[in-house]
Amino acid sequence: MTTPAEILNKLPTTVDPAKLAGLNATVVFDLSGDNGGQWTLKVADGAANVTDGADPGASATIKMTDADYVAMTSGSLNPMMAFMSGKIKVEGDLNTVMKLQSIMG
Repeated sequence: MTTPAEILNKLPTTVDPAKLAGLNATVVFDLSGDNGGQWTLKVADGAANVTDGADPGASATIKMTDADYVAMTSGSLNPMMAFMSGKIKVEGDLNTVMKLQSIMG
């Protein structure tokens, strides 16, 4: 099984740089479960960067289980449905998270 760490660490090389243009955001992924953990995604100047740990200055934190994150990134879990059903919880700026959803596919 692919882990959230593998997906997040590959993100900077898989996201379309054209979609990052004009977006500046820092978001923490706080994932529970056996393969969970905390990662910070920073998007700035047309590039994405992922680091281990939570940046206290992030504009939003996305909380979910590791399994739901993997399912969402593989396309088997609809992000909007997951949010509406409470599988995804967002603390902070929801608009930033919505913009990130469009770049992450």
